[in-house]
Amino acid sequence: MSTHLAAEPGQIAPDVLLPGDPLRAQWIAETFLTDAECYSRVRGMLGFTGHYRGRRVSVQGSGMGMPSAAIYGHELFADYDVQRLVRVGSCGALSRGLALRDLVVASGACTDSSMNRLRFEGLDYAPVADFALLRAAHDACQARDLGRRTRVGLLLSSDSFYNPRPDLVERLVEYGVLAVEMEASVLYTLAAKFGRQALAICTVSDHIATGEQTTAQEREQTFGDMVEVALDAVLSVSTAD
Repeated sequence: MSTHLAAEPGQIAPDVLLPGDPLRAQWIAETFLTDAECYSRVRGMLGFTGHYRGRRVSVQGSGMGMPSAAIYGHELFADYDVQRLVRVGSCGALSRGLALRDLVVASGACTDSSMNRLRFEGLDYAPVADFALLRAAHDACQARDLGRRTRVGLLLSSDSFYNPRPDLVERLVEYGVLAVEMEASVLYTLAAKFGRQALAICTVSDHIATGEQTTAQEREQTFGDMVEVALDAVLSVSTAD
């Protein structure tokens, strides 16, 4: 049992979906998994294990921001031998080529956080997705006829929800960054550290350039395409092991 998760050994599956919002974790478990049981309520950060198409899958809330996500990612890898983490979260579109509810499958994650600079003593480490999961997610998008609504590319994992330097964000867009969120970079880094697999799939919940946005309830309960793609991806990769 880890510090922030109350699960006993064996209660968490090798494949874990990782939404930031614990209520989204509950919604995913109730909507997409069969025989789902809650294994942890510590600090209100809900975790569930059930089955998807006959395979055990867990879903665990991780909170907002890289420090919180790093706690849960580290403990899932180190204490529960989790093999694959797929972040299923929301993002703010930076590119004008994105619309509300489009999917961004993150090939890599830029960041303004100092976490990796501290870890690597000033070096700029480039956190990237696991290619097998990335390819499986892309294939799942095509199979579900979501190709027109899906972009594969870079995210910005920011430490600041309200960014004080929008001019720097505009510069990132010039270099191909599609959207901003707050967790992918550290999850990709931890997966590399532990020799595991990680991917971030995000649904556009708001658009930084246009001001469009979804409601809190929509962000919690209507991003089903993203969840189904994530589940299809982990099922494909884990079955191939």
